[in-house]
Amino acid sequence: MGETTKANRCSLAQRAPRRRAAPFRCRLVVMAKVPVAGAVKTRLVREIGVAGAVRFARTAAAALLARVARDPRWQTTIAVAPDCGVASRAWPVRFARMRQGGGDLGARMQRILDRAPRGPVVIIGTDVPGIEAQQIATAFRLLGSRDAVLGPASDGGYWLVGLKRRPRVLRPFGGVRWSGPHALADTLANLAGWKVGYAATLGDVDDAAGLRASADLLGRRVLPRSPAAANADAR
Repeated sequence: MGETTKANRCSLAQRAPRRRAAPFRCRLVVMAKVPVAGAVKTRLVREIGVAGAVRFARTAAAALLARVARDPRWQTTIAVAPDCGVASRAWPVRFARMRQGGGDLGARMQRILDRAPRGPVVIIGTDVPGIEAQQIATAFRLLGSRDAVLGPASDGGYWLVGLKRRPRVLRPFGGVRWSGPHALADTLANLAGWKVGYAATLGDVDDAAGLRASADLLGRRVLPRSPAAANADAR
């Protein structure tokens, strides 16, 4: 399949689907990059090449959405980067989409949390092959009694963040050192004094080692039962 030019992709943005937001309910936002060469997994590209990195991005996003996005317990929105990719055919037509906007990861997540309709919001990415619907459900359940929830990643970051957003929307991302071992600790420091819950610890795919470690999960719409998944309910 030929690669769509950047100009053509951007011209499609005006035709992005718009759907009326449902009233107060749980909302899952999946942050995703358009899976084309040069736009995704730049660190992985250096180790396995452009084609392999794009293949991973496409496969991982499709499998994740199939596992968690259709669950009736929440409403799913895909937050797309770059903004001009919001109408890309890479995304299933049944899901609402939004633009991530500019800024670093923290600025983009804060924008999502600030602008979402009423109700708890959980944000995840597409580069963690071990995410299951039950882990998302656990995160929303934790928000019933906590102000925030985080899903730690094995590299010191996190694969999930959620806020109750009542009585106000917290701002946990200021000064966070992204793409390193301090992201979780920095975010927790910003949440000092608030009640924080934890989802399961999972591994993400940033490099070839992470890809090899997740090989048995890649592209699977039904995952094998794992200790991490089993422990998620106990938290």
